[in-house]
Amino acid sequence: MLTIRITSFSFKRGIPDDPSGNGGGYVFDCRGTNNPGRYVEYKNLTGLDQPVIDFLEKDGEILDFLKHIYPIVDKHVETFIARDFSNLCVSFGCTGGQHRSVYCAEHLARHLKDKYNVIILLTHREQNISVTLA
Repeated sequence: MLTIRITSFSFKRGIPDDPSGNGGGYVFDCRGTNNPGRYVEYKNLTGLDQPVIDFLEKDGEILDFLKHIYPIVDKHVETFIARDFSNLCVSFGCTGGQHRSVYCAEHLARHLKDKYNVIILLTHREQNISVTLA
């Protein structure tokens, strides 16, 4: 069964390693979307918190960003499943690894889990959160 590692991270701490040993995958840069971290009311929140989610979805930039990512990753997942590959990595980075990258990682994980029979290893590196969606 395909295991997909989805990681949110801060570019300040570097791009996450691929622990599968394959040394590859996607790295998407969320810094081109509106940053809630620039506003004091969101400083202590993350992309898991409803006020940040509402902020990100209000102008639609993050939704448009993900709209382009889903088909790229979907095609890769389908190819990996067909070829019986075991690992794929997808990472989302932003300035602090707290708001935009967390939001995107969460939404891609949900999208892929709803669409495919895969194992998702979701990690928010800067928050020290890791969950498995099996």
